Amino acid sequence: MTSLSISNALKYTLIVSLGGFIFGFDASVISGAIGFISEAFKLTPWQQGIVVSAPTLGGLVATLIAGPVADAIGRKQTLLMTACLYFVSAIGSAFATSFEALVIARFIGGMAFCSLMVAPMYIAEISLADQRGRLVSVNQLNIVVGLFISYFTNYFLLQLSHSEAMWVSGWQIDTQTWRWMLGVEALPALAWILLLLLLPRSPRWLLMKDQQLEAKRTLTRLFGSNNAQQQLDAIQAALPKLQLSSLSLARKMGSLFSKRLRVPLMVGVVLAIAQQVTGINVVFFYAPTIFEQSGIGTDAAFMQAIWIGLINVVFTIVALLTIDKLGRRPLLLIGLTGICFSMALCSWGFKQATYQLNTAHIAEIKTEVADFPVHALAPILGQTFTSDVAFNDAIKQRLTADEYRQYKSVIFAHSINMPAKLVLLGISLFVASFAMSLGPVMWVMFSEIFPNAIRAVAISVVGVINNAASFTVQLVFPWELEYLGASTTFLLYSLFSLLSFALVFLFVEETKGKSLEQLSESLEAKPDYTN
Repeated sequence: MTSLSISNALKYTLIVSLGGFIFGFDASVISGAIGFISEAFKLTPWQQGIVVSAPTLGGLVATLIAGPVADAIGRKQTLLMTACLYFVSAIGSAFATSFEALVIARFIGGMAFCSLMVAPMYIAEISLADQRGRLVSVNQLNIVVGLFISYFTNYFLLQLSHSEAMWVSGWQIDTQTWRWMLGVEALPALAWILLLLLLPRSPRWLLMKDQQLEAKRTLTRLFGSNNAQQQLDAIQAALPKLQLSSLSLARKMGSLFSKRLRVPLMVGVVLAIAQQVTGINVVFFYAPTIFEQSGIGTDAAFMQAIWIGLINVVFTIVALLTIDKLGRRPLLLIGLTGICFSMALCSWGFKQATYQLNTAHIAEIKTEVADFPVHALAPILGQTFTSDVAFNDAIKQRLTADEYRQYKSVIFAHSINMPAKLVLLGISLFVASFAMSLGPVMWVMFSEIFPNAIRAVAISVVGVINNAASFTVQLVFPWELEYLGASTTFLLYSLFSLLSFALVFLFVEETKGKSLEQLSESLEAKPDYTN
């Protein structure tokens, strides 16, 4: 491996993975804004779920076509399109005037989520075998950095909104905090658009389009003149007899579902579903809500979310440093073990909780909220509830819909008695386990296990499955929290992770250290284009 191959491949990887940063920011910034949005537009739990999950639905739609588009116009041009979608979405979200307008703006941004499948594809296609895992994982690292920065930005804007400075009022940060939270994403989106213009096109895509001269120039930029011809010959030898440009989408899909690709397709489906049903996006997108449910208050909940983001960054770096040494499969098994235990720990912590409002609590709440409706809650003063669902129902029955939305978090913060530190430990362990396993490893393996000729279409298919699972989990979480309770919800995630561990153990094989062409051979994944 030459220093040239490392430096240029890393440079292009960093540019491409800025999209991961924007995705991470976009996906989790809603965690701080959703409370303000719910109050501004008077949202029901189902409407909250729609606002949060709208980008994932957009990603699901875009992923259906992203693979064919990436094959038709190239990885670089597809990434440029997604960068523009992020920019339009950020502006549209910041200026949304209704629930419907906000959902549409976030849906548009979600269509850019298909960059999550195109970016690893591009990075894998410019990487050598012994550096591919680390470089593809850089995209995941940028995702978690984006998550962390969004939590920090949300906390900063929340604190700023409490300021009495004249300029804060003039810029309406105090009354339109959520708009600033969503709109600031336009800055990195614009920067990404400009940087992507510097990117060369994928050499493997160029060869499959029979553009050998440009492919060789790109390989020379990546690996130097001495290694470029060797890489060119290896890629050409592995190309199918029939060029990619002459294959119909139907024939690519037919090859994907053929017997020869049964193993990689099964692995892709298992990883796509496992990454979502273990609850990761619920934790990231609803982190402040979860911590508020544990009774630590709104400001403290935002601060704890920053802590979660920091843990995510640290353990993603652990994965980046070990994925090409320890391997993909061991990281998955270790991570799923930690996920199963941590979700069970959170479930047990919420199971121990009791809820009681008394006159002392009411006095404390009155110091924070002068117009708090004390008389409405008088019938439940002194009662002890052992279920968050029952306590929530009791509050809801005695408050108006607006009062319920406005005062729910402060009521829970003062009435709950539970091992909150245990829940924080459980969520911290969960994020650490996910960050070193399912987070980066899934995308690395997606970029590896499918052959060059149908890689884009194959990743589209498993990406759609991943987005569908993510959309479902996000959509139903507010309903689960309200009607099943936090303990049961986290227990379900623990059981799903246990099932995922069994499937990974049975079906997922190691892929480290092999070229993309060697992996196609070892997985018996060469498609038959002669029929």
